[in-house]
Amino acid sequence: MRRDIFQAIADPTRRAIIALIAVQSMTPNAIAENFNTSRQSISKHLRILSECELINQEQQGREIYYSLKIEKMKEIDDWLEQYRNIWETRFNQLENILSRLKKE
Repeated sequence: MRRDIFQAIADPTRRAIIALIAVQSMTPNAIAENFNTSRQSISKHLRILSECELINQEQQGREIYYSLKIEKMKEIDDWLEQYRNIWETRFNQLENILSRLKKE
């Protein structure tokens, strides 16, 4: 089953993994050390993130390092932008109303 990027970020553990590897590339064992869960569970999360093309895998010797594909996060940002614009408009309207009430 092919998952989309939003299914990948729906899980709090996967969001935490994204936050970790956004800072630096990490091996699965290094990632697993940050969670109170099994290495198998982390591998499953990494597989889902890979399916959604949110992470890179790079073989370095005997180790695999995972890093975040920053450009793929743009897809999330683009989707959020429409809602950001709606809220900014609403906050600006609220600000105008409050300013008008303050003047009265």
